[in-house]
Amino acid sequence: MAWMAETFERRTDPRLLMPEARSVIMLGLNYGPASDPLAAVRQAGAGAISAYARNRDYHDVVKGKLKELASFIIAAAQPDKADVKVFVDTAPLMEKPLAERAGLGWQGKHTNLVSREFGSWLFLGAILTDLDFAPDPPEEDHCGQCRACLDACPTGAFPAPYRLDARRCISYLTIEHKGQIPLELRPLIGNRIYGCDDCLAVCPWNKFASEGREAKLAARADLDAPPLAELARLDDSAFRALFAGGPIKRIGRARFVRNVMIAVGNSGDPALAPLAAERLNDEDPLVRGAAVWALARLIPRAKFSSVAAKRLQGERDETIIQEWRAALAAPL
Repeated sequence: MAWMAETFERRTDPRLLMPEARSVIMLGLNYGPASDPLAAVRQAGAGAISAYARNRDYHDVVKGKLKELASFIIAAAQPDKADVKVFVDTAPLMEKPLAERAGLGWQGKHTNLVSREFGSWLFLGAILTDLDFAPDPPEEDHCGQCRACLDACPTGAFPAPYRLDARRCISYLTIEHKGQIPLELRPLIGNRIYGCDDCLAVCPWNKFASEGREAKLAARADLDAPPLAELARLDDSAFRALFAGGPIKRIGRARFVRNVMIAVGNSGDPALAPLAAERLNDEDPLVRGAAVWALARLIPRAKFSSVAAKRLQGERDETIIQEWRAALAAPL
């Protein structure tokens, strides 16, 4: 736990959210994985899910703990009245710069917070209050000449140290991006179906990290490396049931199965081709488009051309037509 107060740059000024704020209490919750977070990436027939998303939604977990602490602060302030507000990645609050100034860690070259004690595995939360707290000293940058995180990025999303091109970031593409993933980036995504931990996992400061102790954030066994064959066949109700209470549910079934189709296409396993063929009949064009790309990578060109000729006759969605044409025009 750390405190900071006094002056802020406008882009990080918490008083935009709470005009009477005099202090910000910045906190971090360790979610260090129990095993190698990149193990699933090496299993072509499985989906790789970011370590933070393999159980409950951290927004709910962290916010609950912040509310408990806020109640304690209010009680401790008696007989004086205290106002508090809690935030967990849900408001225009620059948590990482604030956490750095509060001494929790520093923003590494991958733009994420790095802690000398917990490495890359911290969820951040903030409590704004009208009480005065003495500020802790800010943390210094300890990245030095290391560029492990920059070199590890599968899509080259770092044009320079401390700069991230979100348009190439797998976490953005698989979670926030609502349309089809750009063609040139699909092969680079591999089997990452929700988020990406590569730049976090390779950080040398993780040698000091410890396994997280919050049971609600511990990875579920069925989400460590779920088989693509099972995920590809999820309908909406099954999707909601599987990811109930977790962060994956919020992107919806179509976006998720789109990601699964990209992973299927990257698997290199012709035995998974029937999965892509099944999804050509999916009611959502986002899924159908990704299925076209996946199928083109798993069956011979002649067979794919025959399937395309039949499908194009009845297809009316222009985005799907473009997927078929792009797949047919792709080099062998």
